Amino acid sequence: MSEEQWQPAEAELADLWAAVAEADGGLVHGSRITHRDVQRSSTTVAARVDVTGADGRRGAETFCASTSDRARGAMRMSDGHRELGVWRFPHDPALPGLAAAVDPDRMRALLARFGLPAQGLTVHVRAYRPLRRAVVELRTSTASVFVKALRPDKVEALHHMHRAAEGGIVPESLGWTGDGLLLLAGVGGRPLRRLLLSGNTIELERIDPGDIVGTLRALPAAFTEQGRRPGWADRARHYADVVARLHPDVGDRAHAVADAAESRPTWPDVPVHGDFYETQLLVSEGRLVGLLDLDTAGAGDPHDDPACLLGHLSVLAQVKPERAPVIDRFAQRCRREFDEHWDPAALRISAAAVVLSLAPGAHRTGGRRWRSVLEQRLELAEHWCRDAARSGPA
Repeated sequence: MSEEQWQPAEAELADLWAAVAEADGGLVHGSRITHRDVQRSSTTVAARVDVTGADGRRGAETFCASTSDRARGAMRMSDGHRELGVWRFPHDPALPGLAAAVDPDRMRALLARFGLPAQGLTVHVRAYRPLRRAVVELRTSTASVFVKALRPDKVEALHHMHRAAEGGIVPESLGWTGDGLLLLAGVGGRPLRRLLLSGNTIELERIDPGDIVGTLRALPAAFTEQGRRPGWADRARHYADVVARLHPDVGDRAHAVADAAESRPTWPDVPVHGDFYETQLLVSEGRLVGLLDLDTAGAGDPHDDPACLLGHLSVLAQVKPERAPVIDRFAQRCRREFDEHWDPAALRISAAAVVLSLAPGAHRTGGRRWRSVLEQRLELAEHWCRDAARSGPA
């Protein structure tokens, strides 16, 4: 079995986590998959594990395993078919600064190094994508600072992109370290996703989709210096292949969506955010006040960012059916505005590719209904394709 085909079942992972804990004299009582990332040449899995350590203390930890080359620096284990890199958070082999980012003493020293006060410091992990990045919030008695842990070869370029976007709604970069830590100033507001899932429809109605258009139009030209970012349509074939491996019964349908995505015209590149969806947008009193996560910024198709938001909103309405009327109403307002600024058919085909990219996510947590959820997302991608055909030629 190749590394590409590693699709561990819950029982297989339970044995793996038990072996990881036993290597340190611990005992596992149970686990729950929290992350599963299937790429062309690797699979990475993370789980929340209930473990008693060698010191007798019991608690929940994050354990990870990957076939990726980026995991070469981790402890090596074999399941009899392939070699895996395994580690316990925060000792990610690709993010050497992460252990420091969650250590209060080391963060106090780092804040002092950058001339920032550290009184009353508390540390909160906000996000973790194994082998890719993590976000840690440092709260002090006077402010919040966010520390992003990245691969060291990525951090300086990201610092410069934040500096290039100064004066807009992108968080200010306060500096970076050689082991891959980027310090970002806190930004006010609440994520758009939280508004969509709350009962605050009044503030949602105050958001002008034209502000979203303006935010995208104002992305700095310096983003394009990072090179071209493959668009959602460019990667549709990859995600169709992943869907076909996970759920062969719907592989032909996934590849039909990829065919449609690949058949659309090309457009001159513009600066793009690269992962523009509702969690990345911070809102206060109906205004956009923050745009997060420039890690994926670069040059790309002008339809990619607005389509990313539309595709994510349509999936969110599936995931949260009780909030679907509110989400769909906001999405319709955005779609009408976006159609005035971008090609409607190209927008919809790109949105189909976005939804296709989210279809394998149904498998990440290993839930019993994941095949049904994957099929629902594939049906949604097909709907976007049909809507594109009704919109006329791109």
